[in-house]
Amino acid sequence: MSKKVLILFLSMLFSCAFLNAQEEQKSNLHQRAETEDANNNIAAARSLFIRAFDEYAGKGQIEQGVVCGTRATALYYKENFFKEGFELLRRVDQAITAEEQKAGSIKPALHYQVTKERLQMYMKMRNSARALEQINLMDNQSKSANDENLKNDLLYNKAIYYYSFGQVSQGDAVFKEMASKLTASKEYDKIDEVYQTLISNGKKSNNANLVAQTYSNYIIWKDSANAMKLADETGALKQQIAANEAIIAEKDSSLGTRQLIIIGLCVLAAALAAVLIVGAIVLLRYIFMTRKQKKAIKLAEETNALKAKFISNISAQLDPALQNLDSRIPEVQALLDFSSHIQTLSELENMPDNSVELEDTPILQFCEELMDEIRDEVKPDVTLMVNAPKMNAKINKEYVSHILLHLLHNAAEYTPAEGNIWLDFKKRGAHVQQFVVADTGCGIPEEKAEDVFKPFLEIKDLTKGDGLGLPICKEMAKKMNGDLEIDPKFTKGTRFVLDLHT
Repeated sequence: MSKKVLILFLSMLFSCAFLNAQEEQKSNLHQRAETEDANNNIAAARSLFIRAFDEYAGKGQIEQGVVCGTRATALYYKENFFKEGFELLRRVDQAITAEEQKAGSIKPALHYQVTKERLQMYMKMRNSARALEQINLMDNQSKSANDENLKNDLLYNKAIYYYSFGQVSQGDAVFKEMASKLTASKEYDKIDEVYQTLISNGKKSNNANLVAQTYSNYIIWKDSANAMKLADETGALKQQIAANEAIIAEKDSSLGTRQLIIIGLCVLAAALAAVLIVGAIVLLRYIFMTRKQKKAIKLAEETNALKAKFISNISAQLDPALQNLDSRIPEVQALLDFSSHIQTLSELENMPDNSVELEDTPILQFCEELMDEIRDEVKPDVTLMVNAPKMNAKINKEYVSHILLHLLHNAAEYTPAEGNIWLDFKKRGAHVQQFVVADTGCGIPEEKAEDVFKPFLEIKDLTKGDGLGLPICKEMAKKMNGDLEIDPKFTKGTRFVLDLHT
C-alpha cells in the first residue's frame, strides 16, 4: 500500500485537536496570525504567532501560548528554518515549566505538543534516531496525562514514523490497532468513507495494485461490519416499533384508528428492515461472485442504483395504502411525510454530484419572494429583513428555494415576538456564492449543531417531525457543489450558511 496514501488515511482517522480545558477568548494578535496563516502569508503569520505566544505567556495563559508557539514552529520548519524552530520550542518548554512551578502541578499534555513538533522536524530532517527519541518521550507524556486523545494521537504519529522510515510491518500493526478502535466504537460510516476515499485516490492515480489491495481489505471489513451494523439497526427498529405501540396504546381514540396506525408503522418498519437485509444479501453476493477490481467497482455502483430504486419502489407501494387512511389524523399524515422524505433522501444520496442545472436568477427579487412566503407565519412584531444586491446569479432555483424555505419556516416557528429574521446573499469570490438565514430564536446547542444534519439519529414521535428536513437540505447543497452549515460564532439565535461553488 502506498506510504503517502496510508498517511493520508491515518490523518483522516485521527486528527486530534489539543484545545484548552478552559475556553479563553483569542487575543487580537492570535486572530491576526490565523488570518495571515489562512492567506498563506507565512512570514507575517509566524511573527504574529510568536508575539501572541509572548503575550499569552506573560499573562499566564499558557495553554493558548503553547498553541501559538507550536504553530509558529510549524511555519519555521515549513521553510526549513530548523534552528529557529528548535530555539522557539525551547522557549515554549521553559514557559510551561515556569507555569508548572507557579501552579504546583505538571502539565504533560502541553509538553506532549512541544515534543510532537520536535518529532515533525526530525522526521523532515530524516533523523530517524532523534525522531525515535521524541516518540518515546511522547509515549511517557501521554501515559502521564492519561488522556485518550493523546494516546490515539500517539498511535497516529507512530504509524507515520514507521512508514516514513520503511518499517512497514510495524506501521501495519499500528494501523490495525487504530482500525480496531474505530470498529469497536461503531464508527462504521467513518471507516467506510475513508476506504472509499482510498479507492477513489487509487483510481485517480491509476495505481491498480493500491486499488486492489485497498478493496480487498475493504470487503473483508465490510463483511463483518455490515453484520454488526445490521444488528444495531434492527435493534433500533424494534425499539421504535415498541415505543410507537406503547404510545398508541395510551391514546383514547377509536380501536380501528389505532389498528390502522400500528399496521402502517409495522409495514414501514418491515420495509426498512427488508431494505437492510436485501442490501446485505446483495453485498454478500457481490463479494462472493467477483474479485476482479474493475468489475467489482462497476458492480458496486450498480448495486447502489438498485438500492435507491428499491427504496423508491417501497415508498411508491406504501403510498396508495397510506393515502386511503384519513390524513387528518396526525399519525397518518406523519407516515405520509416520512415516506416522502425517505424517498427524496434516497434519490439525493444516489444522484451524481454536480448534476443539477443552473439558471440565471435575479437575486434580490428571488430572496424577497421567499421572505414573503413566511410573512403570515411569524409572531407579532417580528422584523423580516432581506439583504441582497440587485444582481443576477446562476443557481438551481428548485434546490435553493427548498433549502431556504425550510430554514425560513423553522426561523418563523422558533423566533419569539419582536424578534428578527434575516435572509442575506453575499458574493464571496468569482465562483463562490453564499446565502445566510439567521434568526433571534432559542438557538441550537453547540453539542447538537452537527447532529441536526444526520438522518435517523434518534427514535422520536413522527408526529413531531421525522428529523429528515435538514439532512435533505444538506444533500441538496452537496449536489450543487456546496455545503450547508451552522455558524458557531453566532450566539444570539441561529445562523445557517449555504455556500455554493459554481
